[in-house]
Amino acid sequence: MRYSSVRLFSCLQRLLYRREYSTQLYNDVKPVPHCPVMASETICYLKPSDGDLFIDMTFGAGGHTKHLLEFCPSLKIIALDRDPVAFGYAQKLAEQYPNQITPLLGKFSELPELLSQLSIGQNSVDGILFDFGCSSMQFDVANRGFSLSKDGPLDMRMDGDRFPNSPTASDVLAVSDEEDLIKIFKVYGEEKLAKKIARAIVEARYTFKTFRSTRELADFISGVCDKEYRLDKMQRNAHIATKVFQALRIFVNNELNEINYAMIVAQKFLKVGGRLVTICFHSLEDTIVKRHIAGHTVNNTVSKIPQKYINYSKSHNLEAVEEVMSSPWSMMNRNVITPTEDEISVNPRSRSAKLRAAVKLR
Repeated sequence: MRYSSVRLFSCLQRLLYRREYSTQLYNDVKPVPHCPVMASETICYLKPSDGDLFIDMTFGAGGHTKHLLEFCPSLKIIALDRDPVAFGYAQKLAEQYPNQITPLLGKFSELPELLSQLSIGQNSVDGILFDFGCSSMQFDVANRGFSLSKDGPLDMRMDGDRFPNSPTASDVLAVSDEEDLIKIFKVYGEEKLAKKIARAIVEARYTFKTFRSTRELADFISGVCDKEYRLDKMQRNAHIATKVFQALRIFVNNELNEINYAMIVAQKFLKVGGRLVTICFHSLEDTIVKRHIAGHTVNNTVSKIPQKYINYSKSHNLEAVEEVMSSPWSMMNRNVITPTEDEISVNPRSRSAKLRAAVKLR
């Protein structure tokens, strides 16, 4: 079973609404300030050494890659990101580190093919880093459509215009029925008012209401839930639409299935003894990572033991049973790592981060 419990709508491919905002991603890539989360902890657990090959699976603005190269100048890094803007940043950084940084544009599910083109096989990478979720540079640019605080097109596609016919958040709201919207908001946003919000959105369509901008949607949800009051983890006022925005973003980008696949890819391409670091920002991401590290994979073969063992009277091969029951990972730290109070005060966006580190055993 896939992590997505909501069917993907084929009609979204056929019924894309006219977009009034430009989502063109410009080739003029300008540097952006970026503060990577738990950078020191990441280096501590990845333990980069001279000549190692690492993959930064979520390059973003390159904060983690820069820290790794400052710590180990001879490190070689493959910089992957599905965002064309991030890919542009990686290309710029590669000019400063010739023959050390290899920029790649693609989703996690596209990585095996991209690595094949570079003649990089399985069991050949020393370290892999994930910093899941939406990057600061995506939140901070209004026309990407991720932010509640900045008015822009209701887009939310991390791939930008790489796939012009892929549905935007606006498209999802325009064609999804009430039941599907409820599932999206509940499953991906853990929104307790999912039914109320979904019904209001569908009813609004009967008055020819469409949601084309982030502010339109945020204001609409505020009106629907006008008596609701919420606080974030730092006890600050939180916008009532925050969880709906999260749910739409995760659904539009198929994030959970991509993360699940990414963990499978990481296990295949890391060397035995290779190190994995993941940084998650909410429980949906972290649950997938935790299950993989524990050996409870999804979308994998149910059991390597042949079906003949279904006969309970059969004598099981102890070695085969132990291999199936054991995890291919060994956790490097007993508990999840969280940011220090000092880091949270400097970078409030780090407050929800959870870091896990593991070594590949087989």
